[in-house]
Amino acid sequence: MTADPIRVLVVEDDPVAADAHVMYVGRVPGFTAVGKAHTGAEARRALDRTPVDLLLLDLHLPDVHGLQLARSLRAAGYHADVIAVTSARDLAVVREGVSLGVVQYVLKPFTFATLRDRLVRYAEFHASVGEASGQDEVDRALATLRAPGPAALPKGLSAPTLERVTRTLRDSAEGLTAAGVAESVGISRITARRYLEHLVEAGRAARAPQYGQVGRPELQYRWVKG
Repeated sequence: MTADPIRVLVVEDDPVAADAHVMYVGRVPGFTAVGKAHTGAEARRALDRTPVDLLLLDLHLPDVHGLQLARSLRAAGYHADVIAVTSARDLAVVREGVSLGVVQYVLKPFTFATLRDRLVRYAEFHASVGEASGQDEVDRALATLRAPGPAALPKGLSAPTLERVTRTLRDSAEGLTAAGVAESVGISRITARRYLEHLVEAGRAARAPQYGQVGRPELQYRWVKG
């Protein structure tokens, strides 16, 4: 008999990122996105309507911090596990999340492959039932949640350059073209375009044609708040 899919509620304030996360979840066998919420209040209403196994939870919501939401949900008797999706890198926040049912952290920007890896590992952990035969089996169950190392970027991309491109785009209020990013970071326009398209695929950037110039309009990229 086929096991029921793991039901995921996406809680993300940015509509573009939320749609991307829903799409990503739907592409992983054994998981189904049962809804999305853009605020903590919407998440609570969704949980009241629909059984949920896992929250894909942005920590920076407009009405409440994600960990505060997780704490209040635990106090109210909700038992869904949490994968935190955030740009926050404060390890104190990570430690606090462990006590609130946060089983994984995914740092923005991320690729589908990164989230798929975390979901597959969570599915293995979720499937662990019954009584452990000893310490080794307990350790193995917990180890399934830990990734063996950083998720690989697409061939030809490097983490330091991605960080510089990300920072440059995030700091631009009006958005930038590939040429603008290339000039700021010190890379070629073709290379800049590859990194920018990677951020678009990860749901952390959006692109739109830039009109008003002679000739073919150039794509402009803007950071998607997270």
